[in-house]
Amino acid sequence: MSDYRKNPDRIAALSPEEYRVTQQNATERPGTGKYLGNREPGIYVDIVSGEPLFASADKYDSGCGWPSFTKPIEPAHVTEHRDASLGTVRTEVRSAHGDSHLGHVFPDGPQDRGGLRYCINSASLRFIHRDDMDAEGYGAYLDQVEDVT
Repeated sequence: MSDYRKNPDRIAALSPEEYRVTQQNATERPGTGKYLGNREPGIYVDIVSGEPLFASADKYDSGCGWPSFTKPIEPAHVTEHRDASLGTVRTEVRSAHGDSHLGHVFPDGPQDRGGLRYCINSASLRFIHRDDMDAEGYGAYLDQVEDVT
């Protein structure tokens, strides 16, 4: 188990957009995220803490304008919070150790895969390709990654 935590050096290295999203609870514009169309096999980790969040095997095209996943790769690494910031109640998702704002979860995902849609900002993520997972310390998650290209 790695020591996942909010890393001040990583926070200092964030782009203005990454900082705005992860530290100030912002949302990137729909259709602009760098991982929206990514179909490579691998995992997505918190850009601040490095904790594993989602697997490519659970990513799907929801048509919402943000990367969407059916479930977290490690449920304990994603926390849920009530969000009434836009005059409607939604469920915000954050990384457990990094406390980064990730996005929101909605109950309109594929029913055959659990019915949830984790709508996630690319700016809160770092993608690790399957070929690099072992070297970067994420080899334990290789069994949750499939070739989706």
